Amino acid sequence: MIAFLSYAALAIFCYMSILFVIALFKRDNSIADIGWGFGFVIVALLTFFLEQGFTARHILVTALVVIWGMRLSTHIYLRNRGKGEDPRYAAWRKNWGNWFVVRSFFQVFMLQGLLLLFIAYAIILVNSSSEAGLSALDICGLAVWIIGFLFESIGDLQLKRFIADEQNRGHILNTGLWRYTRHPNYFGEATMWWGIFLIALSVPYGWTAIISPAVITFLLLRVSGVILLEKEFTDNEEFKEYKRRTSAFIPWFPKAEKS
Repeated sequence: MIAFLSYAALAIFCYMSILFVIALFKRDNSIADIGWGFGFVIVALLTFFLEQGFTARHILVTALVVIWGMRLSTHIYLRNRGKGEDPRYAAWRKNWGNWFVVRSFFQVFMLQGLLLLFIAYAIILVNSSSEAGLSALDICGLAVWIIGFLFESIGDLQLKRFIADEQNRGHILNTGLWRYTRHPNYFGEATMWWGIFLIALSVPYGWTAIISPAVITFLLLRVSGVILLEKEFTDNEEFKEYKRRTSAFIPWFPKAEKS
């Protein structure tokens, strides 16, 4: 396990360093967001091939992570293509001044790399284990993962179609999955990692893998997800009503409209 963690940490460091160099040449730190999902793909494939003799669980977890990571990176690339640097990174570029390069390396790329390692711990734990056969926990984990994947992918697709229609400009998406949660894509991403955690429970010390879904759920709820995104709509009256009626994260039936 220690060897797998070490190799994964080294791979992440090299990968994030390469992304940092590309970002410097492109003058666009948004590449960190595009590369996020693919970083997990690298860890999953690396640890998969490090183990001699593949088990069904190795194949299952690696396949799930590859599917999720490739979809996410492709989605963010297509969403950001031609739009320039994300306003958040552009603001940091201006505010950090002469320290921009150093702070970008550590506060953007290396920090994301560290978080990636924590979240990927469940993958590393499963792929470093030689436990064979699938258990009921594996099946439950797969079912939970599928639910999460559907929420994230369908939520992203519904939002993409909504934004593409110019008649929706200035309005808030409140139909489809977005009727039941203000952030179906974030809920879906967290749910997938809880599914992988359930799969990890089938291997020795699997309970320690709770760090993976715990970290990603905290980030989505309190750091880079819900709170950060909703700050943009603080003064939007339509959003205020939407927020009053709709669950922030966990899907639930909307509240009745005010009379």
